[in-house]
Amino acid sequence: MEKLRILLPKGRIYENVVSLFTGAGISVKLPERAYRPTVNQDDLEAKVMKPQNIGKLLELGSHDVGFTGRDWIKETGADVEEIMDTGFDQVRIVAAVPNNISDEVLTKQHIIVATEYENIAKSWLASKNIDSQVIRTYGATEVFPPDDADMIVDNTATGRTLIENGLRIVDTIITSSTCMFASKKALADPEKKQKIMELKMLFEAVLDARDRVMLEMNVSRARFEDLVRGLPSMKSPTISPLYGDDGYAIKIAVKKSEVPVLLPKLKALGATDILEYDLRKVMA
Repeated sequence: MEKLRILLPKGRIYENVVSLFTGAGISVKLPERAYRPTVNQDDLEAKVMKPQNIGKLLELGSHDVGFTGRDWIKETGADVEEIMDTGFDQVRIVAAVPNNISDEVLTKQHIIVATEYENIAKSWLASKNIDSQVIRTYGATEVFPPDDADMIVDNTATGRTLIENGLRIVDTIITSSTCMFASKKALADPEKKQKIMELKMLFEAVLDARDRVMLEMNVSRARFEDLVRGLPSMKSPTISPLYGDDGYAIKIAVKKSEVPVLLPKLKALGATDILEYDLRKVMA
């Protein structure tokens, strides 16, 4: 089989994406100042590129799979297929203005808009009938107002940087996170499509495991029925008899968010010797 060619995003989202591969048992190691990581799977090869370029490179068919923000796919208009949303690096693409500019001013005068997202910005401005000129930035967009721009269109996770620079959000244009995309050419190849879907399955199992823990506990025969009826579980708990026929050992996989409420409840229902540990993969 021809190798599956994967594009990994350069910059802050790289580590999150590589953690997915690591969780799936795929080692990705990038030497300093290099762009081609070594991968411990013979059927995979990887290259690191800026997130802005990944969508179009997939569309051209020079690579099969890539990870980038949904915002950059929309910005570049890349014709690719979304395979899965990792949920990493969630941001909003927002329009923001200096605190002293009113919404009314925006609709009554010609304004300068600074952004890395030229196409997204122009589309939004047109939809709002705002008379404007868009100038392309190359980072640090938030420092353009008020001297060099009246408005910015930029990404933000918390909005804190905007506030610190005296800006307020006037609209959220789109939301975005890091997604796995595939080229249509690769998906038309049955072998490559199968490999892509296998990777998706592994990555989903890794992400699901991050949200869950395994609880193990013992319970006496007398308290067994009450305890089992009070257990949450993905399907049903795993139960085995204890040595000496003195009770049962029980395993359940639960969401981490349930644990603070669940542990006291389990104790009250008769559970003893409770153990909690992390999972690596969960395939329901």
